[in-house]
Amino acid sequence: VQLVESGGGLVQPGGSLRLSCVASGFAFRRYTMSWYRQVPGKERDLVASISNGGDTTNYADSVKGRFTISRDNGKITVYLQMNSLKPEDTAVYYCAAVGVRVYWGQGTQVTVSS
Repeated sequence: VQLVESGGGLVQPGGSLRLSCVASGFAFRRYTMSWYRQVPGKERDLVASISNGGDTTNYADSVKGRFTISRDNGKITVYLQMNSLKPEDTAVYYCAAVGVRVYWGQGTQVTVSS
């Protein structure tokens, strides 16, 4: 099983990034996919999730209206489009597959700073 995130980096406040997570080794279509984030010394928090069919999404209040989660089952990939980024969005972002088991990616750093 592998979840490989990409797309993180340094961006100025107000900017945008799109994270990608490519999956392999499990039945991607059967899993809810989620993005979490974590800052040092704090718990890993749920940012957004999307149902296996892509018809239901959920967002943390702090990112509603700014972030969009989507998935392409044909490409076994889940995305997180992040707009209007704020310094408080700085964190390591993790992709997770939630089903009978939970699988995690290795994380990608997002830094929002001027």
